[in-house]
Amino acid sequence: MPQRNGRPQVVVITGASAGVGRATVREFAKRKAHIGLVARGEEGLAAAQREVEQAGGKAVALPTDVADADTVERAAAAVEEQFGPIDIWVNDAMVSVFSPFKEITADEFRRVTEVTYLGFVYGTMAALKRMLPRDRGTIVQVGSALAYRGIPLQSAYCGAKHAIQGFTESVRCELLHDKSNVWLTMVQMPALNTPQFGWVKSRLPREPQPVPPIYEPEVAAEAIYFAAHARRREVFVGLSTVVAIEGNKLLPGVGDKYLAATGYDSQMTNDPADPDRPNNLWKPLPGDRGAHGAFDGRAHNRSLQLWAVMHRPWLLLAGLGLAGAAIGCLAGRNSSRRE
Repeated sequence: MPQRNGRPQVVVITGASAGVGRATVREFAKRKAHIGLVARGEEGLAAAQREVEQAGGKAVALPTDVADADTVERAAAAVEEQFGPIDIWVNDAMVSVFSPFKEITADEFRRVTEVTYLGFVYGTMAALKRMLPRDRGTIVQVGSALAYRGIPLQSAYCGAKHAIQGFTESVRCELLHDKSNVWLTMVQMPALNTPQFGWVKSRLPREPQPVPPIYEPEVAAEAIYFAAHARRREVFVGLSTVVAIEGNKLLPGVGDKYLAATGYDSQMTNDPADPDRPNNLWKPLPGDRGAHGAFDGRAHNRSLQLWAVMHRPWLLLAGLGLAGAAIGCLAGRNSSRRE
């Protein structure tokens, strides 16, 4: 893996105990990174730490509620005390509520905003506090197609992702103004097969699901690792993300009507909801949930669109080569005709 001064990279990942965060931990662990694991679920953190160490990396588990700025700052300090300067900070922690807006409570909306939006703000603050004086480092914001295109039944989550997008653009402009070498990037995700659909707070009549097409969390982790090293402004993951974002720019009213007609059923399975299902809105659920949710049988384990994004320079060179060959062929034909 990329190293600085002969040492493994030091990485902080929030939401590291499960889902995309857990898959991202594994992706960095393959390169023997030293990782600060930030999340609330202690059992999931302990399991993630074991996975890192088994892969040959090092990890420190830091039980943290990212809605508390002081706790996030202490976690950042603990990582640097143990491993040295932080090279990469990945903001991923989230919670959500599946509910019509008219039924969500003010406390629930506030909680989603504090974790899913302000958690990113506090993580960015802690990272920049350390990276700016050194004039190096990368911050990766794990976003979503929902950062551009809101959908029904997820008003709090969509609002938070939109907020992250605007916040990130603002801070990026400031970094450019200051000619800082710290890099800030955002990765916009498609629907992913993570445990969140089994533990999210829900008022839906049927069990929640990601809106198809669904991708495995390893696809997201691959994109996050790429974004942490490629210095791209933004990375879209999955053709569905591209369609949602670009389509919303062109025909937002059509999107409103389409989602009004399809956005409810597409977010629910056919199974009736369990009225007593536990959720992780206020506190973590016990156990280690891992990276995957319940939709392995329907999830894609690769994205051709992401592959094209990651290999864009080579594809561009290949395209230029083909264009040059075509021009040469046409020129040869025209020369033959003149003779």
